[in-house]
Amino acid sequence: MKKYTVGVDVGGTNVKFGLIDPAGVVLHRNRLVTKSYGSDKNKLIKALADGVLGLIAASGISKAQVAGVGIGLPGLVNPKDGLVIFLPNIPGWRNVPLKSRLEKHSGLPVYLENDVNLITLGEWGFGAGCGCRNMIGMTLGTGVGAGLILDGKLYRGEGFAAGELGHMPINFEGPRCNCGSFACFETFVGNGRLQQRAADIFQRADIALEDVFQLAKSGNAKALRFWQETGETIGTGLIGAVNLLNPTHIVIGGGVSRSHQFLFPAIRRTIKARAMAVQGRMVKIVRARLGDDAGIIGAQILVNQEQQAK
Repeated sequence: MKKYTVGVDVGGTNVKFGLIDPAGVVLHRNRLVTKSYGSDKNKLIKALADGVLGLIAASGISKAQVAGVGIGLPGLVNPKDGLVIFLPNIPGWRNVPLKSRLEKHSGLPVYLENDVNLITLGEWGFGAGCGCRNMIGMTLGTGVGAGLILDGKLYRGEGFAAGELGHMPINFEGPRCNCGSFACFETFVGNGRLQQRAADIFQRADIALEDVFQLAKSGNAKALRFWQETGETIGTGLIGAVNLLNPTHIVIGGGVSRSHQFLFPAIRRTIKARAMAVQGRMVKIVRARLGDDAGIIGAQILVNQEQQAK
């Protein structure tokens, strides 16, 4: 019998649901507003289960045709024990046994993962990193997130916290970071920092990064320099990871990657100039292909891998 997967991408604002076929195609979708449940995790858990079952019913298939549910969460999770350890942007979520509770509500096998790890799995299995044995999946937005595929497997680390590329310091001095340290990679290239730089350069408090992108497309010299300097900073932040891990691909997604035609050449030049010769020559900087679907598509790979490992 053909098996489908339900992918769930939990964000601080919205939860996205998708029914995925074995080829990684999203067949049906749904979503709910996370913040409407406030800090009541019990109501949100029930809403997640209802969302999964509602999606299956609306798709016209039976539960027997669903291999399982893969859920990406924006924080630290323990996939082995099915625990949500901490979600920084969703109140009330500490040490929650989400796997067991959702399995009880839904009657389906449930598997948990960090959201950026699921995005990385999606791009590795069906997107820009398809076929890679060693890659870094990276998202550029409010912060800098990353997932690691090493020797053909998702690498989580001993405490399930590997991949915190955004919190690698790239200077001896720099802005204070939300993690408690300072001069972290994301304090230089997170959306807030980039928008502040753009406001200073263009003397416009209301300027958005999309505006700077459009200005660059029209040939504006300040905008082109803005993206070039941003690319150089991103490249600098990646050099340590390139030298350490020797990946063949770094797959970059998130809102800032929309400006890839201006960013990526500077990233590539910086890495080639400063990384060690072998690592710098091998690595390719590519744009993510799956967009907002990467996480729910990655759930299909997660579910299959977890069930095959049993």
